Amino acid sequence: MSFDFNIPLSVRDLVKSGGINQYVVQDVSSVRQLGAQISGFRAALRSKGPLCILEHFDTPYSVLYHFQSAEPPLKEETLELLVQVVSRLSSALPAQLDDASLDSAQRRDLLNTVKMSCFLLSKLAESFENDAFKPGIVTATSKGSKKVKSKGIAGFDWESEREGVLQALIQLLQLDIRRLWNMSLVEEEFTSCVTCCCYKLLENPAINQVKSKGTRDGVIHLLGVLVKKYNHLLGASVKIIQLLQHFEHLAPVCVQAVSLWVSEYGVRSIVGEVMREIGQKSPEELSREGSGVRAYAAFLTELAACIPAAMLPSISVLLDHLDGESYTMRMAVLEVMGEMVSQVLSGEELEESGRDARDQFLDTLQEHLHDTNSFVRSRMLQTFTRIVNKKALPLARFRDVLTLTVGRLVDKSVNVCKNAIQLLAAFMANNPFTWKLSSVDLKAPLQKEVDKLKEMKDKAKEQAPVAVIEAWELWEAMEPELLQTVQSELQKGREEREGEEERVEETALAAAENIAHLLRNNKYRQAVSLTLACMKTFPEDDLFVVSGGEEEEEDEEDKPTEEVVMAVMALIFKGPEKSSFKAPSAATGSQSSESGGVETGSPQDPPLPSSEPGDPSAAAELLSKQEMLVQYLRDTHDFAVKIEEAIAVISTMLYWKTTSVVQEAIDFFVTVSEFGVSQALVGVRRMLPLVWSKDAGVKEAVVEAYRRLYLNPAGDSQRAKAQSLVQNLSMLMVDASLGTIECLEEIIFDFFQKKELPPAVLQLLWERFTGKLSSSSLERRAAVLLLGMAARAEREIVFSNLDTLVSVGLGEKVQEDFQLARDTCITIGKIADSGKPKPGKSSKPFRLPQDHQLFTCLTNAITTGLLSQDLYWLSFSEHAVSLLYRLSESPDRTCAHILRRCSALLLEELSKEGEASSQSDNSLEEKDLSQSQPSVSGSLPSYLLSHLLSLVGCVGFHQVEHLERSVSAELRRRRVEKEEQEEERGGRGKAGAATRRKSKAGDDTLDEEMGLVGASAEDTEAELIRRICETELLSGEQMLSSFVPLILQVCNNPGKYSDPQLTTTACLALSKYMMISSEFCDSHLRLLFTMLEKSALPSVRSNTIIALGDLTIRFPNLIEPWTPHLYARLRDDAPSVRKTAVIVMTHLILKDMVKVKGQVSEMAVLLMDSEQEIMALAFNFFNELAAKDNAIYNLLPDIISRLSDPENGIEEEPFHTIMKQLFSYITKDKQTESLVEKLCQRFRTARTERQWRDLAYCLSLLSFAERGLRKMQENFECFGDKLGEEAVYQSFITTMGKIRRGAKPEVKALVDEFEHKLTACHTRGMENLEPGESQPAPISTPASKLDKRGARGARSQALSTQNRNDDSDFVTPRPRRTRKPAPRRQRAAITFSSDEEDEESAGELEVESETPKVQTPIQRSSRRTRTKQ
Repeated sequence: MSFDFNIPLSVRDLVKSGGINQYVVQDVSSVRQLGAQISGFRAALRSKGPLCILEHFDTPYSVLYHFQSAEPPLKEETLELLVQVVSRLSSALPAQLDDASLDSAQRRDLLNTVKMSCFLLSKLAESFENDAFKPGIVTATSKGSKKVKSKGIAGFDWESEREGVLQALIQLLQLDIRRLWNMSLVEEEFTSCVTCCCYKLLENPAINQVKSKGTRDGVIHLLGVLVKKYNHLLGASVKIIQLLQHFEHLAPVCVQAVSLWVSEYGVRSIVGEVMREIGQKSPEELSREGSGVRAYAAFLTELAACIPAAMLPSISVLLDHLDGESYTMRMAVLEVMGEMVSQVLSGEELEESGRDARDQFLDTLQEHLHDTNSFVRSRMLQTFTRIVNKKALPLARFRDVLTLTVGRLVDKSVNVCKNAIQLLAAFMANNPFTWKLSSVDLKAPLQKEVDKLKEMKDKAKEQAPVAVIEAWELWEAMEPELLQTVQSELQKGREEREGEEERVEETALAAAENIAHLLRNNKYRQAVSLTLACMKTFPEDDLFVVSGGEEEEEDEEDKPTEEVVMAVMALIFKGPEKSSFKAPSAATGSQSSESGGVETGSPQDPPLPSSEPGDPSAAAELLSKQEMLVQYLRDTHDFAVKIEEAIAVISTMLYWKTTSVVQEAIDFFVTVSEFGVSQALVGVRRMLPLVWSKDAGVKEAVVEAYRRLYLNPAGDSQRAKAQSLVQNLSMLMVDASLGTIECLEEIIFDFFQKKELPPAVLQLLWERFTGKLSSSSLERRAAVLLLGMAARAEREIVFSNLDTLVSVGLGEKVQEDFQLARDTCITIGKIADSGKPKPGKSSKPFRLPQDHQLFTCLTNAITTGLLSQDLYWLSFSEHAVSLLYRLSESPDRTCAHILRRCSALLLEELSKEGEASSQSDNSLEEKDLSQSQPSVSGSLPSYLLSHLLSLVGCVGFHQVEHLERSVSAELRRRRVEKEEQEEERGGRGKAGAATRRKSKAGDDTLDEEMGLVGASAEDTEAELIRRICETELLSGEQMLSSFVPLILQVCNNPGKYSDPQLTTTACLALSKYMMISSEFCDSHLRLLFTMLEKSALPSVRSNTIIALGDLTIRFPNLIEPWTPHLYARLRDDAPSVRKTAVIVMTHLILKDMVKVKGQVSEMAVLLMDSEQEIMALAFNFFNELAAKDNAIYNLLPDIISRLSDPENGIEEEPFHTIMKQLFSYITKDKQTESLVEKLCQRFRTARTERQWRDLAYCLSLLSFAERGLRKMQENFECFGDKLGEEAVYQSFITTMGKIRRGAKPEVKALVDEFEHKLTACHTRGMENLEPGESQPAPISTPASKLDKRGARGARSQALSTQNRNDDSDFVTPRPRRTRKPAPRRQRAAITFSSDEEDEESAGELEVESETPKVQTPIQRSSRRTRTKQ
């Protein structure tokens, strides 16, 4: 059987006629005949082996030909037989190939068998793959259909059969079958037949799945054999690019294939080929491709992570993509460089070429930290993070990369900021310097070593020998040129020489020194002339006579030879071997050479080598080590400084809205804390409030951070660990604010609740508090506070040791440390907090007996401390009174007793000084006290009076709180308990029902008698509490009312009571009293607002506005007419007052306690405040206000009008900045269109050119489209006459430019038409102006009208503050006389208590239009007051 089987390009080509001896399929069997023929094929395989394919090729070919119509069992059986053929062929071929007797015919049969079997098996596998995984475009899966696992043909699982096919082909092709071909050249068609099958299998989207691992590995190994043995390298590289371009999911598979081919098959050149193919892609082509570019990038990145060394030689072909538009390819190439740096080009053993390549790569990576694309910047930071984590970044690069990273912290991209924080944390965790990085601690050692290095350098300079060159070395250098000069001089005539010879008027020694000096300065001609003259002048001198026969005797003395002259000059310059001349003089030796000659020693005294004590090499080595130490310390210090600089920036990121950034910032602060950075504690404290975050991830990150920092302390024993833990927690509480302590309490509560703190911690805290362990006052206070935090989780921690707390913290030594006493009160108060009744249960409130030691100690501590000047007594007394009201059964009696004792102490103090009235006794009656207070106040020290007023205010405030919370809750509890008891009794029978009816009738009768018919029980209780507050607490029979005259006296006479603490305390006491009764509040509001307006003390104004915020919540109707004066404090001169005002107003406005009107423009002004903190608060206010629907949209027109008002507004530049911020909140199209119309309408009422410009600028800030443009066209006549103003016109042109961008063609036509109209109006307006004349304002304002408008402007402002410094008597300045209102619109007046006398002559002050027209309680009260007077 002699024929050649040529693998066809297509399966059906075999049925066509071929060439000579070319195999052609003679008969393609029909589908019906296939069954019998396959049986014959099986029998032939059993009898003849794999060579049966030569006779029965047509049978499997017919199955392949009719694959779509053939029965599945036939196809499955055919595949099985072909696999057996290939497998048996693989087993038989090795022996046959090694048989020496193999002739050409047998070789041809074996070759045809290999070709036929591989062709049939490959094509059949392709057909199975096509049939099992058809393209998704054939049919669309219905929405509700389920995905069914593809089993191919009638349950035949092709996925499990693929591995067998691939293994059979691998087994065959691994043999040296190339010997079957002539000259071992395998035809390309054979290779393509197998590779097409492999690539077809790779196109399957499921090839990446775990279940396809066997198939994937089989394909990769089969292709590896073809690449290595069958010259498929170029074809594979091209095919990989094509696969990546069309199948994005194949990037990881291609990476696995190439890395395996390099590592196991040794085909490293394919890496360069693939990289070259990608590098040849044009940037324009890559910018158009989507998935292809992503696949290329993923392939390069993952391949660099696997085999970076193989990619290094070909990296240059990818560099062009760094300048392309595709940021994806830029990221990929840069990541390849990063992997090469971290895995290949790292370590100190690099060669020079490797170091150069590393430096170039790092330079490129650093440059792209400023890439225009944020994704590239972010990826570069990630790349540097990997480099740093692998310790591959050279130390010399630390400073530069760290500086760039700190700069990226302020990047506009959130991802860049997050990755910058990660890189900084990696720098900290892998820094090569020290475990403790504190610039403060490193500064002193650095300075010490720098001074030491300077001292060593100075010492080395002193001991270092002068660099000298031996005379004979210089002589050898100058000898050739000097010889030429001597020859030229000797050739001159005698007469010519005599005219030029130097005259010798000195000694022979001086002449010799002069000759040596000329030679050193390269003045050879003068030296030769002087030598000849000296030889003539001093013929007998030893300096100028050459002994030893070195000179020839001449008949004529005046004809010296060149040898003689050279010998004389050599003797003078070098000196004899054992002779010494006197060294040249300092003047001669210090002369500088005209040609820069080197200083040498004297010709008669050549310099000796200098000697220094010690070994010079050892000294140089020590100096080198010291320089290295200084450089190390300097790098460490600079690194710590940069980290601290980053801390300041990252601390602001803790409150960003992006959760991932906040979590990274928290992790960063944990890392820097572990390395002892001095500023780390700032961030650790700053993250504490995040424990209240609504984001569970952020809250958990904070708790986990504190768990890492404080729950794993160092120590050999449990007690040592507990001591370290307690010390760390105590450090957090040093100088901590109340808010910080509350946040820390939440975390400590979580620790105790989860039993994460060992019992040794509690024991150590008690030992610190009681003084059993030697502790400072700060540590004792921290210990008692930590015990209180633990008590939230377990009440018995404090309750079982209550006597200890009282005796130690509130005992006899209480006056030594009122701070400890205050913190003890806070800790004891946790008992009340933990003892709150559970909802739904009628349990009695937790109270201590009235005779408990705690109340006795508190009473004594308050009364005895009243006379002390300790600044912390005030805070202690506040917490002590609060504790009394929370734990005492009768707190009002206890506090009344305390007030009596304190009053008595003050009277005693007054009597000791001899200033008390003789008629004053020590009676504790309130009447006597009220009569005595005015006289006492003028004589007592101010701090005593301040203490008393503070205590009185606390008692009054907590009395109200006690009534409205504790008493009200107790009334409710008793009522519920009574109802439950009645229900239990009444549910037993009819008798109970009758009883309930009688009881109910009795209650109704009682309600009718009390006038509360129809009121619910809750309303009855609330009314009872309200009536007590309104009519009883401040009545003449109550203790609190006795102090009202004293409080009013201090508040009304700031000149007499000028002490700041006393004034502030009196103001607070008054405000707390005003919280009790609405009537008392109404009657003293004028006084409180007068203090708010006129007080010269910022502390008084700040406390007053806080108090007014509380009063607004309690009595909103009383405070509402005074709202403009609250807004006025936003422009206070003191930053502390402005800060307090913006906080209070933010709270009131966001809680809807104050009506938001145009006066909110005062908040907008704070967006440009000089204080950064106030500016941040204002930004936060508008951010929160913008969350409310249409809030800023409704306010914008009024804000614009107020801020652009020429009389009360702000400068133009700040106005622009504020408007940019406010208009950024306008995002809805309807709001934009409405604002366009409103702003255009306001042009009609604008009075000045400044207002025109402001309105036009605001319009330019809006982002509106066609509908907004049409609104502007409809209102053109409102602003058409204002277009003559250049700034107005430019703003409208800017607006048109914004609309034109991205607009449709028809909209652009409208824009062009409207812009032409604007330009025409602008040009016409400019032509109407005469040269040198500015455009007049549209409204002429006479002087009289200006005055009247100024008066109206004064009425709309808050109270004036310009005369504050002149109000020594605290009298409100006379208000400006205003235009009399119309008789039918009489307005009410708001006056201050100190202005009543002036009002009679000055008239009433007219209030703003927002003030209600009806009479308010404030006005009625003021009128009653005037009537009484």
